[in-house]
Amino acid sequence: MTDSTSTSTEAVLDRARFGHDGLLPAVVQEESSKDVLMLGWMDREALRRTLTEGRVTFWSRSRQEYWRKGDTSGHAQYVRAAALDCDDDTLLVTVEQVGAACHTGAHSCFEVDPLDPVTASAPAGATTGAPGPTTAVEETR
Repeated sequence: MTDSTSTSTEAVLDRARFGHDGLLPAVVQEESSKDVLMLGWMDREALRRTLTEGRVTFWSRSRQEYWRKGDTSGHAQYVRAAALDCDDDTLLVTVEQVGAACHTGAHSCFEVDPLDPVTASAPAGATTGAPGPTTAVEETR
């Protein structure tokens, strides 16, 4: 690792706002398709490994251990880019996905059972100015 890589990695680690449990949600997106593949959790060390080793590493909340995607299944995720969101409390990792991302064998963890969109009508006379579904919010005084 070069000094500039080390410095930039440390800057990202210092900027990241981990939750009270020490974890940061990491959304994984496939570079080629732009599909959202999964959500995992990273602590500071998992984020450091992800940024410096080129493979996505997560912290398993259930097993209380690190796991690098693909070490067991062969379905690896190679890091192509990473970005913190505007609040520095969520990470987007863009990857080259090899094989399935989901433990069920599906390409994405979000394609197994898609939810129907929730639609609601606005109260009579209300206008939102925005196309698409609207949600009525009851005003309380």
